[in-house]
Amino acid sequence: MATVINDRIDVRISKEQKELIKYASELSGFKSLSEFIVFHIQAQANKIIKDNSTILQTMEDKKIFLEMLLNPPAPNDALKEAQLNYLKFKEKPTSGNSKPTTET
Repeated sequence: MATVINDRIDVRISKEQKELIKYASELSGFKSLSEFIVFHIQAQANKIIKDNSTILQTMEDKKIFLEMLLNPPAPNDALKEAQLNYLKFKEKPTSGNSKPTTET
């Protein structure tokens, strides 16, 4: 697979960082340090984009989600009823030898 080189990134790193990356590149079997770096940066960039896009697909989804976290709506009647049912369920004694718990 031919790679078209049409752009450049310059990065300054310490000598220790370069030696570490070069060693990892050699252990991985890459032909060059640049090939190693480009491969791993691209893989990480794709992962970050995928992880970020999986749950909230669009910027509008993200805005709606954030708005709901910051300004949640008041509980509706169905939610209030569900809470009452849950509290009643928790208070019921269980069958068998165990005693009902009163933990909150």
